[in-house]
Amino acid sequence: MREFARLLNALVYTSSRNAKLRLLADYFRSVPDPDRGYALAALSDGLTQRFPLRRVLADLLEPHVDPVLYRLSRDYVGDTAETVALLWPEKNEYLPAPSVSEIAETVTATSNKDLPRLIERWLDTLDSNGRWALLKLLTGALRVGVSARLAKTALAQMAGRETVDIEEVWHGLRPPYLELFAWLEGRGERPDPGDAPVFRPLMLSHPIEETDWPALEPGDICAEWKWDGIRVQLASNGRETRLYSRAGDDISSAFPEIVDAFAGLSAVADGELLVVRDGDVAPFNDLQKRLNRKTVTAKMLKGYPAHIKLYDLLFAGGEDLRGHPLRQRRQSLEGWHGSHRPQRCDLSDVIDFADFDELRSLWHSARAHNIEGLMLKRWSSPYLSGRPKGHWYKWKRAPLTIDCVMMYAQRGSGKRSSYHSDYTFGTWRAGDDGARELVPVGKAYSGFTDEELLKLDRWVRNNTTERYGPVRAVRPGLVLEVAFDAVQPSKRHKSGVAMRFPRIHRIRWDKPAEEADTLETLKALIIASR
Repeated sequence: MREFARLLNALVYTSSRNAKLRLLADYFRSVPDPDRGYALAALSDGLTQRFPLRRVLADLLEPHVDPVLYRLSRDYVGDTAETVALLWPEKNEYLPAPSVSEIAETVTATSNKDLPRLIERWLDTLDSNGRWALLKLLTGALRVGVSARLAKTALAQMAGRETVDIEEVWHGLRPPYLELFAWLEGRGERPDPGDAPVFRPLMLSHPIEETDWPALEPGDICAEWKWDGIRVQLASNGRETRLYSRAGDDISSAFPEIVDAFAGLSAVADGELLVVRDGDVAPFNDLQKRLNRKTVTAKMLKGYPAHIKLYDLLFAGGEDLRGHPLRQRRQSLEGWHGSHRPQRCDLSDVIDFADFDELRSLWHSARAHNIEGLMLKRWSSPYLSGRPKGHWYKWKRAPLTIDCVMMYAQRGSGKRSSYHSDYTFGTWRAGDDGARELVPVGKAYSGFTDEELLKLDRWVRNNTTERYGPVRAVRPGLVLEVAFDAVQPSKRHKSGVAMRFPRIHRIRWDKPAEEADTLETLKALIIASR
């Protein structure tokens, strides 16, 4: 555990990607099985503990620390694990510390009733850094600047392989990944998922830039609409069917009608998951009601029917098609779909265009049809894992913008835990008494630089009117120009609207808050975004 704690501590204070890769590779190389496998799972979101840890920690800490002091400390620090680790009394630090594998395996085998005493014993054996790492491991929210792909890249560097080699077998494995490490170190065969319906690495695109156009010829490009849904992969071996998100998460239980539609088929297909009613694609807000659910009611299935627009075929009847050019894969997709005609899906249309001027006109019409933009793919491109350059481009429609007023600010997490970096903003509307008032319309925590964050945090501290734990209400004095992809009606929000992907586009230090936009202006964009 102490090696894992040192790793997390070093990762937190390391901003360089290459330096993080070296730290990870050194750890995986030097730490034995199964500890390194469970650590890999924690770093790649493959190790999730499901119990009310925050409540358990508050109960454990209460005999040692006044609850008010804990609450104030948690508010100031902004992170539960760090707060408890610092406040926990030093006891028997020379007792044997638990290993990562002991923690992972014991927690799984222990009832929720017995977990508090177990966690208390572990905390007593560790110093403050070890306690922090233990609690991060238990929560599953490490927040040390390491993505699952970065962890896999470190494994590849350790073993002198390509990251794609690891991603190809990754989803057929489970912690602590003993067979993976045996293969990487030359002690075993390459793990083979066989025909199991596992996730295959997706091919991703780059935003198109002006410098890309000279290298493109209309006849070489397949153009498709960029649908406003979520990217999914459908994998079926004829006996079992699975639906995966772009991150490789199994979301089959949330969309049982899709799984049933592909039962008995043998294919791995790439597409966009949408809600479609009577042939019309519904706004993303409707699809969002279906996401992140373990079970779905009959009412939800009927009211928000799921549908996939397929645009690529990776495997068919056990044959790997990824090495074929897109033109051939598209022909295979059309033939496969025509033969099987599965319900709940159709093919994403290939757009006919004579030149890029005509394509630009179509791009300008995307917003009117509630479409995100266009995808441009070379007909010659094989299906390559990751984000290879020069093959696929996304041409998203220009974002909408509106001037809003900051209303609330909340401290962030991880490296931002000392700064107010999450901002709730609003627009003006007429109140019941006829006077103008602000109503919240969205929240954003991205789109600004580190230097701007310092200025924003200083402004929040100097203009706070009320405090609600980690949240501060501020006087209506700062205008934020907010960019967003679309806006939809919403009964869940007080304003009656919900923004799609809001982010801070510009900080209008120069603009008086009274001149910010109104709720009516934002609602008028609902029509423009459909």
